Amino acid sequence: METTNHEAHPEVGHVTPVDLLLKVWGALVVLTVVTVAVTWVDLGPFNLFAAMGIATVKALLVALFFMHLRWDRPVNGVIFLTAILFVAIFIGAVLLDTTVYQPDLIPDHAPAVNR
Repeated sequence: METTNHEAHPEVGHVTPVDLLLKVWGALVVLTVVTVAVTWVDLGPFNLFAAMGIATVKALLVALFFMHLRWDRPVNGVIFLTAILFVAIFIGAVLLDTTVYQPDLIPDHAPAVNR
């Protein structure tokens, strides 16, 4: 007996309501406006943390709703959170490294380029 594609995979993927997708899209647009607005405010050393925080929330919204991770198996969520944790560790290591050589930098100075 030959099986069709429908018999082999009887489950249909999750269908997300359009109004939910539009709400998430609206939240992403608002967060993009907030990202631009944060650049106009001097938060000192917290500028980077604000930008990374907003970017993280936007990435989570995309992964949860547009990539359907919210309705997927929990193990995929664990894998996603583990990946986010490693990205945070790598960015943290890079930021710790900048404090070592930052005092050596001369403001508004760039070496001349010989052509």
